Amino acid sequence: MAATHYDSYTEGRAHLRDLLDAARRGRPATIRREASRAAVVDAERLRRFLAMLSPVRAQVVSEAGGWSVFIPGVPIAADGATFDEAITDAVDALREYAADWQDHLLDVPNHRDNWGLVQLISLSDDDQLRNWLVGSER
Repeated sequence: MAATHYDSYTEGRAHLRDLLDAARRGRPATIRREASRAAVVDAERLRRFLAMLSPVRAQVVSEAGGWSVFIPGVPIAADGATFDEAITDAVDALREYAADWQDHLLDVPNHRDNWGLVQLISLSDDDQLRNWLVGSER
């Protein structure tokens, strides 16, 4: 079977099962609506791919009897008395950033290119984000 593609919303809706089956198997699956085309992808496949494409840039430093975490180029910073507390705080900060991005930052020039990071955050549970931050994502 080749790529699954439907040229209208109505046609795609009528064949939603085929789109979802193609996405689950990793096959290209698209649907056109007016002038735009959307891809249907398996969420876990996309999450793993984004984690692989977005190597951890988080920097963790021990200072003043605690730990700090920051990600250069992204307004994310976190602190904790222990390493684990700082990472947990960083996961919370990532979630807050994703919410802010979706609410009002997605069209701001210095934030719009963080689309992939926001997708990664949104598709990950806390343990997956924690593993990504410390570089043990698989």
